[in-house]
Amino acid sequence: MRVRNQRGPSVTGGSKEVGANIRRPAYALLTIPDVHTGTAIGDGVVVGLAAAVAGAVATRSPVGAIALAGLVVGALLVCRQPRVALIAVVLIPVAAERSDRAWAGLRPHTLGPFAGLVRVVDDPQPFGSATRVLIEVDGERFEVWARAFSQQMRVDGWQAGERVVVVGERIELQPDRVSRVAWQHVVGEFALDWSGDAHAGSAIARSTNRVRDLIGDASSVIPTPLGALYRGLVIGDDRDQPRVMIDRFRATGLSHLTAVSGQNVAFVLLAAGVLLRRLSPWPRLVATVLLIAWFVALTRFEPSILRAGVMAGFSALAFTTGGERSSVRLLAWAVIALLLIDPLLAWSIGFWLSVGATLGVCALTRPLQRLFRGPAWWAGSLAITLGAQVGVAVPAVLVFGRLPLVSVPANLLAGPVAGAVMLFGLPAGLLAGALPPVAPAVMAPITAGTAWVDAVSRVAVHLEPADPWPWIGWAILMFVLAVRVLRRPRGLADENLDR
Repeated sequence: MRVRNQRGPSVTGGSKEVGANIRRPAYALLTIPDVHTGTAIGDGVVVGLAAAVAGAVATRSPVGAIALAGLVVGALLVCRQPRVALIAVVLIPVAAERSDRAWAGLRPHTLGPFAGLVRVVDDPQPFGSATRVLIEVDGERFEVWARAFSQQMRVDGWQAGERVVVVGERIELQPDRVSRVAWQHVVGEFALDWSGDAHAGSAIARSTNRVRDLIGDASSVIPTPLGALYRGLVIGDDRDQPRVMIDRFRATGLSHLTAVSGQNVAFVLLAAGVLLRRLSPWPRLVATVLLIAWFVALTRFEPSILRAGVMAGFSALAFTTGGERSSVRLLAWAVIALLLIDPLLAWSIGFWLSVGATLGVCALTRPLQRLFRGPAWWAGSLAITLGAQVGVAVPAVLVFGRLPLVSVPANLLAGPVAGAVMLFGLPAGLLAGALPPVAPAVMAPITAGTAWVDAVSRVAVHLEPADPWPWIGWAILMFVLAVRVLRRPRGLADENLDR
């Protein structure tokens, strides 16, 4: 019997041949052998399965899920993928049923007056002249809107994970508000009348809040509003960014830089790699997963970091078990796992922007890189940027109604510097926060890098043409790429990629 080669991928990217005739453990679910060919299923099959699960989550109907499962199973059987068809028969109805239960769980069990201890779910966020914060009351999430100055002064000091004694009333959400906050599992609004002092929460909450406090102290030596941008680049904390900065980054396609994702996770694992490599495989896997989980908690469980964290965890599992890894396949399995665990993520635009950008980078970078001439670093950077923009095109256009043309050069100029700030900003911030006398010197390079990213956004926002020129520009760009693909000789070796 022919035994396929196994690949042991690294956590942060790439794969390396580690030998043949290695028996794949039964629990290595990242590759599912096809009964007819003995090879792993293709990336497209797993992506299709993820899309089917997402469709079942969206339908929330048992009848619709059964019909969808029938179509998917039929297509998989035609493609000679019986084992994947069996998985689809199980996952699709389960996804629909869990989605229906999740939406049913958004109805509050109890309304009316409340006085007692609550848990702060997320850090306070400014919205115009008000401050919004999520709290957990008797296991249910409510949003608090602090509009009075005295209330804002109280809640602005709260941090996720802390415990607070409050007095107020639980009321229903407005009908148009339900779907907008569903992905956060909010069941109602809490009208706050009085609140006591905040008390530290669990050990994880204390550790993450301590790190965030140190980063906040370090950012105080950076001129405003660059300090807020620095916190966004490092830990995704964009609360204090002025509205004009947020709009400018969105208009230039740079807003993803302040949404922590796979790049941040990769940098954290890279920094910890010296210690992780000293461990044997299984302890290293446990330590890696725990580090990822802690970083996800540090960045407040945002949809983009959840996607990145689960994907990185699957990658670490594949590396440990000797399983073959494809980035596209890992992404698809991460989407399936997350939607089964929390179906309401399907209503988060941040989740789909993260998934789309990652899919575009994983699936299109190498094909696009083959089309460009020049040094490998240049071709690679351009390919990654274009792949990400293509990946987010559909959700960005549907939600924001635009796809900035200037995002390509802006990301090429700002991306590498932002990556350096992400890599060195966390340890530098911890050192500067713990030792204030050295903070100005330690944070000087970080300040320069953050200023560069902001300057790129300032210039780029003035270069973005008015409609319809961005659409015309993207059409021309896609046409040029299509022509290069058609003219490229088949079987042409990509020497730059193989070096």
